[in-house]
Amino acid sequence: MATLVLGAAGAALGSVFGGVGLLIGRAAGAVAGHLVDQALFGAARRVEGARLSDLQVQSSTEGSVLPRVYGKVRLAGQVIWATDFEEVQSTETEGGKGGPSVTTTEYSYFANFAVGLCEGPVTRIGRVWADGALLETGNLTMRVHPGSESQEADALIAAHEPDAPAYRGTAYVVFERLPLAAFGNRIPQLSFEVLRRLPGIEDHVRSVCVIPGSTEFGYDPEPVTRVLGDGLYAPENTNADRLAADWTVSLDELQALCPRLEWVSLVVAWFGSDLRAGACTIRPKVDDPTKETLERDWRVAGLAREEAERVSLVEGRPAYGGSPSDASVVAAIRDLKARGLKVALVPFILMDIPAGNALPDPYSGAAGQPAFPWRGRITGDPAPGRPGSADGTPTAAAQVADFLGGAAPGDFAVSDEAVSYSGPEEDWGYRRMMLHYAHLALAAGGVHAFLVGSEMPGLSKLRAGPGTYPFVEGLRTLSGELRAVLGPATALTYAADWSEYSGHRPEDGSGEFRFHLDPLWADPAIDAVGIDVYHPLSDWRDEAGHLDEASGRSPYEPDYLCGNVRGGEGYDWYYAGDADRRAQLRSAITDGAAGKPWTFRYKDLPAWWSNLHYDRPGGIEAASPTAWVPESKPIWLTELGCPAVDKGANQPNVFYDPKSAQSALPHFSSGARDDMAQRSYIDAFQRMLDPDHPDYRGGNPLSGVYGGRMIDPARIHLWAWDARPYPAFPALSEVWSDGANWQRGHWLNGRLGAITLEALIAAILADNGFAEFRTADVHGVLGGAAINEIVSARGALEPLLAVFGVDAADGGDAIVFRGRARPADAALDPARFVETEEEPVLRCVRAQETELANEIVLRTSDPDRDYHVSAAASRRLAGASRRTSTVELNAVVDASSAEALTNRMLRDLWAGRERHELALPPERLDLEPGDIVTLPREDRTVPLFLERVGDGAARRIEARLAENRMRAAPPVPPRPVAAAPATRFGPPAVRI
Repeated sequence: MATLVLGAAGAALGSVFGGVGLLIGRAAGAVAGHLVDQALFGAARRVEGARLSDLQVQSSTEGSVLPRVYGKVRLAGQVIWATDFEEVQSTETEGGKGGPSVTTTEYSYFANFAVGLCEGPVTRIGRVWADGALLETGNLTMRVHPGSESQEADALIAAHEPDAPAYRGTAYVVFERLPLAAFGNRIPQLSFEVLRRLPGIEDHVRSVCVIPGSTEFGYDPEPVTRVLGDGLYAPENTNADRLAADWTVSLDELQALCPRLEWVSLVVAWFGSDLRAGACTIRPKVDDPTKETLERDWRVAGLAREEAERVSLVEGRPAYGGSPSDASVVAAIRDLKARGLKVALVPFILMDIPAGNALPDPYSGAAGQPAFPWRGRITGDPAPGRPGSADGTPTAAAQVADFLGGAAPGDFAVSDEAVSYSGPEEDWGYRRMMLHYAHLALAAGGVHAFLVGSEMPGLSKLRAGPGTYPFVEGLRTLSGELRAVLGPATALTYAADWSEYSGHRPEDGSGEFRFHLDPLWADPAIDAVGIDVYHPLSDWRDEAGHLDEASGRSPYEPDYLCGNVRGGEGYDWYYAGDADRRAQLRSAITDGAAGKPWTFRYKDLPAWWSNLHYDRPGGIEAASPTAWVPESKPIWLTELGCPAVDKGANQPNVFYDPKSAQSALPHFSSGARDDMAQRSYIDAFQRMLDPDHPDYRGGNPLSGVYGGRMIDPARIHLWAWDARPYPAFPALSEVWSDGANWQRGHWLNGRLGAITLEALIAAILADNGFAEFRTADVHGVLGGAAINEIVSARGALEPLLAVFGVDAADGGDAIVFRGRARPADAALDPARFVETEEEPVLRCVRAQETELANEIVLRTSDPDRDYHVSAAASRRLAGASRRTSTVELNAVVDASSAEALTNRMLRDLWAGRERHELALPPERLDLEPGDIVTLPREDRTVPLFLERVGDGAARRIEARLAENRMRAAPPVPPRPVAAAPATRFGPPAVRI
């Protein structure tokens, strides 16, 4: 009889996972399927893997288990070597000269010791805690041995031991002369943040965008101190480690997480003042005009702090940080190059238009422009489509000229690593910002790439007449000047919005279409086509039966998402409006007699890149093509990203920021944090575009002109990595006011280095020498996990599978791990049920409420609270049961995700209280344990989860009622960052 061999917790894999090494794929000692969930949740009991508390207590015990680490965890380890304390005596005599003298002798103690942490090799040792407080290691001698099989013995140990062990295969840390005075002259309780990367998106990251762009000293590799007055000081840019700048801490982690990193796009921001192009100024600003700093003074574009304008305030706090000081930008560029990275400098406009302003809105004519809008909305006044619009008139050219300003290359000079400006001081146009940063790049010794602009469709599509785009011509002129300033070694491009790069189709009913950026793309000063890509890859809904279910088993499924990189919305079809989107009324993208639908497919990069382009003035295709030469230049994805929010792939271009009028969640999103959505989105593009990916899907053709790929795989710039290191950002809400946005934002900090459940299952099995397995529909993200006791693969996996809703079944030639969050695998036909003399056609049994737990508690380590143990609980308020089940998972899970997991487990438990038994003819040999089937009932169709499938003439099936298509409901929205957990175990988190 086939059985479900590793269900939530009760089923067994017998000797296969026990390590004896019997036949792979055979289930020995399997437990009846209908007992699986009862054993886990039915009674008030605990289900435990490795103990959480054991990992943060340092000891020195012979024979202790060496932990095995996956992802990022916090470990204390074992003291594996030490010398006697070193005593230093210092004597001081006071007095004398006729009076008695006093001699004082003081003793200082230092320790030399090594702490073994876990099996190696590990990727990185991050933060260190001593007696629960963060230890500043910058002035200590601390050597890390990652645990390779070829590592040499530590020099200090070798100096004391004639036959010093190298501890190969063991990750350990050696402290040399650690001062003990601060710890009561004893070795403190130490714990370490340990990272072991597993295969994932990090292996293919070759370029990132570094933000926030608005940070006065956040890009400075050297510490800067703020003067508070009266002898009081505060860290300005050393919020994670008092002895190391935030920049250094953040970039060190980035390079450790992404070993193939080649490029960094450094974003530097000035602030726009108005959505009307002719009235908009762009200038650097400060967050506090009275701030006083040591080590460095703020100075940008010749302005001192007291001369600069202040950014707007929101509830008494700065809406943004100030523009990066010029000296910090120079220092950051040099530091990046010293790290072996290539640098693209990205001058950026942030719109500082506060709520309650009285500026005329070019789009509506009303008083008051939207608060803190996107720079892409800068346009002519009145905007296109409004009566009296400047679009299509010479007025548009005049307004664009005012926006660009008159700064010239000769107005700038580089001296003493700074840039001076001699043009009109009142000229705060676009050209001044761009030329300033070009010369600042020279002051830093040059950069590898420079962006002449980023996402300005409101300006690039503004016409001065038929087919005349003054901003595009302005960018061409500026690009030529920048080429002269920066020289031939610096690559230039414009970062066009994904809705802007391919062409302009005026919404005036004329049918006109222009490849309006082609003059820029074809310009000899431009080296590549830059596109900020935020294409929707899904159209997912919570309701069963929506259209994308036909092509995708979940919103995270690689085949589904990869297929929509060049398919789905923006390629095959579009929504004509919000009403059509709600109803899923899709309109096909066609091109009538012209037969070039790729013209209107913003996702069809290969067709746009490889074809001649013909404008269509008045809707009629021109006889001659534009200046674009097919396949002549590579495409750079100057931004690519997705918010870590529920259904992020539905609309990855939106960003949740309450201060902005354009704050939004993706279509049909619950607003809950969802790190898996972000990882899956990035993973899909990597599979499609990177030929080095082991699952490359062939979506990146070679050019017949320059011989390279259409999209340079090294120029897929992920948005975004923050120079403010995690977890200081977002935790320090008193320092940074935008920390709450991190939960649902595009940030990669705190998310890169996490591990997928699928990768964790594979790693645990591989570490146990088990290769015959398959995974399907397994989705989930953890910060990390650790195994700190002698346990079989089964023992390590059981708690994980229980919590994440994954079952393992005997697949004949392999163990098959399948997630329950998927559509049904088959439909049952009641007409084919087999009736026997002993059993009815269909038997249904419903468990008593008192047999089931009404509360589930999940204990995990919380990464946002220094890995202290936290508990999430889900309780069913209705019913008579008062039972509680506690699951202890030795894994790192954020509070929001932990709460969502407990909700899923409780729903799954109570949905499965109804059990079914039936018999089918032998023709249904396709059904296996773990399958999900649908069964028609009087008034509805219900899903069933197959727990036991028999053999013989009448295949007896035991199944339980499943929740709606077994998909986990949307997780709860995240709490504010500063909120405390509902229940806490262990000491409180340490404030950084």
